[in-house]
Formats: sequence, C-alpha cells, structure tokens
Amino acid sequence: MKKIGLIGGITPESTILYYRILNKLNSDYIGKPHSAEVVINSFDFGEIAQLQKENRWDLLDIKMAETGQNLEDAGASCIIICANTMHLCIDAVRNAVKIPVIHIAEATSKSIVKKQLKKVALLGTKYTMEKDFFTDILKSFGIETIIPEIEEREIIHAVIYDELSVGNINPISKEKYLTIIKELIKKGAEGIILGCTEIPLLIQQNDVSVPVFDTTEIHAKAAFKYSVNNQQQQQQQQQ
Repeated sequence: MKKIGLIGGITPESTILYYRILNKLNSDYIGKPHSAEVVINSFDFGEIAQLQKENRWDLLDIKMAETGQNLEDAGASCIIICANTMHLCIDAVRNAVKIPVIHIAEATSKSIVKKQLKKVALLGTKYTMEKDFFTDILKSFGIETIIPEIEEREIIHAVIYDELSVGNINPISKEKYLTIIKELIKKGAEGIILGCTEIPLLIQQNDVSVPVFDTTEIHAKAAFKYSVNNQQQQQQQQQ
C-alpha cells in the first residue's frame, strides 16, 4: 500500500479506530508483522468543537486546508478526514491539495447500493443529521434518508460529544440509541448509517436487526483500496 494521510483528532477515539482498521487491513493483505503506512495530523478536538459551536466554519476550512497540505507534503497518496461532521470542510481540503480526498458519504453510499437498499436512517452529530452534505450525496445515489426526531437528535449528539468523544461507553446510552434505531426501523429504514465515526464504539451489527453501515470501517477500507490500487498502478508503469 501507499501512504495514507489521516486528518485526525476529531476525535482521538475515532482516529484510533481508523488506525487500528488500516493496520489490520494491511496485515491481512500482506501478512504479519506488516502494518499500515500512514501519516496523521491530529487536531485538538476541544478547539475544533468550540469552533463548531461558534459556527466558525470559515476558520475550520482554513485549518483543514492547512492540514491537508501538511499531509500531502508528508508524502500521502490520498487523504481521509476521520470524522463525518468535518466533511463540511472537504471542499477546502480538496482545493488545497492535488491528491484525492476520499469522501465518507460517497464510500458509504456505494456500500448501501451494493446491499440494494433504498431507504436508510442516518445517525450522527446534529451537524451531520441536520445539514445536507451527507444526505445530498445519498440522494445522488438514489437513497432516501430518514433522520431521528429533534429530541432524539439531541440525545444522539449529546452522547457523541459528552461520552463517546472521551471514550466513555455507557450501557444506558446504548439502550437509548437502540430505542431510537428501533423507531427508525418502524418508520421504514432498511438500514442504519452510523454516521459518526465514534458511534461504532457503542453500536455494532449484532445489536440491530437490519444492515448497519459503519462509516469508520467503510471509509478506512475505501482509502486502503485506493492506496493499494495506486501502488499497483505505479509498479506497472515502472515495468
């Protein structure tokens, strides 16, 4: 595989998941004791969360673009933003670099299409559930999106920021999530998108009766596939 650039720290918990998944993918691909070649530029999540609350996406765009440039300069063949919400800044990153920036919603949409599902529910931060950057991409793939009710969105958001972002796995919060998911399934959701990269810490496929789309794993696999294909293409050109 070629080097993958990770924009991390948003949050550290999900960045750890990405790192673990990528290492396992390359170990499975090449064999032990191989691990993934990655470069991580990690943010202070407290600073990022405060700018989100202040709606300073202009400043976040600048920070994300600079980080993308850092990763490209460090030799990354592609970049992934290790958070669904911060894909609100993906255009700023793409405009700042020449290498691909793989979109988490595009990778997830392709996984849903493979399952031949037409209607899914989206869980994530309030930004992810209420803004259209994720749902518009799902729509472009012919996928209808259901989001939780406003009170449920508040619960999901609070658990992410107050608990999961600091590695606190609360069984009571898990039950709240599962209750919300069951209601979404009753409303016609054929699958559930774990649209926050920390939610897989709390919810897994065996907890849910319909297909679950773990955006963290899907995103990491998409980056790994690109890096391997990119390396193979380069090797063929050199022969």
